[in-house]
Formats: sequence, structure tokens, C-alpha cells
Amino acid sequence: MSEQETRGSALGADDVVLVTGAAGLIGAVVVPHLADAGLRVVAVDRSPFASPKAELVLVGDVRDSAFVEESLRPFGRPVDAVVHLAAIPSPGQVPEDETLTQNVQGAYLVLDGAGRAGVRCAVAASSVSAYGYAWAGRDLSPPYAPIDEDQAPVTIDSYGLSKMVTEQVGAFATRRWGMPTTLLRFPFVGDGDRLAAQLAQIRRNVAGSRRELWAWLDTRDAAGAVHAVLTSGLTGHHVVNIAAPDTSTTVPTAELLARFHPSTQVRAPLRGVESLVDSSAARRLFGFETRHGWRDEATTP
Repeated sequence: MSEQETRGSALGADDVVLVTGAAGLIGAVVVPHLADAGLRVVAVDRSPFASPKAELVLVGDVRDSAFVEESLRPFGRPVDAVVHLAAIPSPGQVPEDETLTQNVQGAYLVLDGAGRAGVRCAVAASSVSAYGYAWAGRDLSPPYAPIDEDQAPVTIDSYGLSKMVTEQVGAFATRRWGMPTTLLRFPFVGDGDRLAAQLAQIRRNVAGSRRELWAWLDTRDAAGAVHAVLTSGLTGHHVVNIAAPDTSTTVPTAELLARFHPSTQVRAPLRGVESLVDSSAARRLFGFETRHGWRDEATTP
């Protein structure tokens, strides 16, 4: 899970963070979260957008090497950190080959470019889809649960593959330039109406989320995880699960496994509605704990 010791140091007030994909689902929450925490944020996306909390907004494509190079030095010196969120966020939006090439090319130019420029650390979005279950097009079951980062992927879709390769790009940047990289494997992410719609859909058809393993994360916690990494001083390369500690359904987790993934070996007791995604590495490596749940809020099904 980790590479050699590197140059990382914890970010503090007035350090500059470049956020790509700043107008996206997660990016739009990450930018104000980091700004409110005292960081200076440079927000990047490929279409014009508003980002009131950002100190600087740049519009361009992260597949344009010249634009990336300029974005990494917006004030004449390298930014202190990069948060790379720009990507095709799910399958089916563009042809499969474009999903792969766009996501990997963007990750390479941003992360390798950041290392080359002397950026102190980088965080990037990966996905639990890298394990291979969510978009496989057929039912696949994990060999064991809860799923930790050591579980071997069985990916057979281009989106999951793009996330696997993005993780390798991060490892490459750490080896090549000594820049710490942390790849966060997110599940379904949402809050408000988006989360309410997801919960309602699962309430109507719990089987429909079997390939996603009923994993979820509040968008605010995704932003919190990014901030936790940036301020941790973490060194090396890491791939880390970030999921809520519970599932997105009221059906007990042990029952879900018995019904939909009976071949999966249970390695630890599954109490109540405990998540099938093990996020304990996030607590151990950078002290992250989720803060937002859905069960006592208005979105509860």
C-alpha cells in the first residue's frame, strides 16, 4: 500500500492547493471546504464555472499539457498541493475507450506534472469500482468481506480499469519524483436530493445495489477526507478506501451477503448495517472519520 519515504509535509494556512474538476460533484464541495479551512484554492475545470470561495478560477482541459503546466504555477511558483478530481465520473457518458484514455491521460499530466514541478503532495479520486464489481455487467462476488485495499481487483469494465491505472499513475509519480500521492477509493457519493433519490431507489429494490455493495459516502465527508490527507503530512503512495461505516439500506449486512453474495467469505463479524467496505486504513493513516449519516435525517427512507 505504500512506497518509499518522500518529501511530504502537512499543509497549513495560506498554502496553495490546485483542485481539478472543481465544478464537479465532489470538487464543488472540496473547494469551499479547503478555503474555509484557511487554504488558498485555485479551482480548475474545463467549462466556465463559478467558485466564490476560490482565490483563482482557471478554465481549461487537464489533457492539455501546457494548460496543466500553467495551472501548477498560477502565482509564479508551484502550488503546495494538488487535488485531482477531474475525470469522466461513470461509465456510459462517452465510449469506453474515451473513458479510459481521458481519465488516464488527465491523471498522468496532472500527477506527473505536479511531481516534476516540485509540488509537496497530491490527492486524487479513485473509486471502489477499481475492485471490479460495480460496472462488471454481470454479478461478481468479493472473495472476502469486509473488502480492504489488499483485495485483488477483478475489473472487466473500462471505467474501473481507468481508476486502476490512475492509482498506478499516482504510484509512478511517487517513485519518479518523491511526491506523496494518496488515491481515495470513493463509492457512491452524494447528499441532499441526490442521496435521497439513491436511498429511495435502494428501498424499492435492494438487489439493484448488489454490485455496488450498498456502499455510500456523504459528499461533505469526501471533502473532509481530502482535507485530512492534505494536513496529515502523509508520505509515500497510498490507495485508501473512503466509505461510510454503514450501508445505504436498513437490511442487515449479514443478510445482504447471504442473499446476494453467498460465496463471499466473512472475515470479521458484520454487525447490524455495517459497511462491506473496510475504511480502517483512513483512520490509521490520516485520522479520518466520517461525520455525516442518513439514518436520522430527513432523507431516511
